[in-house]
Amino acid sequence: MNIDLSSKRVIVTGASRGIGKAIAGAFANEGARVAICARTAAAVEETGAELAKSAQAVIARAVDVTDTEGVRQFVDEIAAEWGGVDVLVNNAGQGKGGNLDTLTPEAILEHANILQMGHFRFIQAVVPYMRKQHWGRIIEINALAGTIPTPDGIPSVINRASCIALAKSLGMSLAKENILVNTLNMGWIDTGQWDRHYQEMGPGCTREEFDAMVMKVVPVGRYGKPEDVAGMALFLASDYASFISAASIDIAGGMGGQIAYYPTLKRDFEASIRARSTSPAPSGVAA
Repeated sequence: MNIDLSSKRVIVTGASRGIGKAIAGAFANEGARVAICARTAAAVEETGAELAKSAQAVIARAVDVTDTEGVRQFVDEIAAEWGGVDVLVNNAGQGKGGNLDTLTPEAILEHANILQMGHFRFIQAVVPYMRKQHWGRIIEINALAGTIPTPDGIPSVINRASCIALAKSLGMSLAKENILVNTLNMGWIDTGQWDRHYQEMGPGCTREEFDAMVMKVVPVGRYGKPEDVAGMALFLASDYASFISAASIDIAGGMGGQIAYYPTLKRDFEASIRARSTSPAPSGVAA
C-alpha cells in the first residue's frame, strides 16, 4: 500500500510534543506541507525546525486554542500561503482529573473551553476552505474515557465524550461535501506521562510492579506508542479511507470496558504498597 500524501496541506494542533509531534512528523516524512501549533512558541518553533528536514514546507506558530480570532488568523495564514487546507488533525487538549467532591463547575468549563471548544474552533475555521475544494479530512484525537466512562476524572470523561459526539455528528453532516470526519480514541499511549505516574507512587514500588498493574487492563500487554496513532492518522488522511466518516476508532490495544476498572485497580495497588512499606519486618530480618 502506497499512501501518497505529498500534495496535502496539513494542520496538526498541539504538535510540539507527544502524539501531535509524532503525527506531524509522519506527515512530514510523507512529504506533505505541515502547519503546526502549540501554546509555547519556543517548543513549537523547535519542532518546526525538525519537521523542515523532511516536510515539503512548514509553518509553526504559537496559538492559544481558546482564542477564536487567533485560531482563525492561523488557519487563514496557512490557506493564504498554500492555497487551502486539506487535513486537520485536532490533537490539542489535556486530561483533567477530579470528582463530584473536588471539582467546581468553573473548572469543568475551563477544561471544556480548551478541549471541546478548541476542537470546534479549528473545525469551524478550516471547513470553509475544504468546502471550496470539495475535499477535506478531519481527524479528532480523543480518549477512550470519552467512549467508556470511568468512575473518576469527570472533566476528561464528559469533555472527551462531547468531542467524540462532535466528530460523529460532523462526520455525518459534512460527508456529502467530501469532508470526512473521524475520531481516534487513545488508550494508554506512552508519551512520558507514565514515568510521572510511576514517580507519584512514592517509595516501595518498583517500575516492574507498576507496569504490571497498569497492563492488567490492556489485552495487548504493552503501552501504545505515538507512532501507533500516527499510522492510523496517515491512513484516514489518504484516499484509501474515502468511505470512512463518523467512525470512532479505539487505539487502545484491545482495552475497552477494562478502563472503568482501572481507578479501583490503582487505588488497591497503592494501598497494598503502603501496607507493605509500613508493615514490620519479619522476626530475624533486618528492617
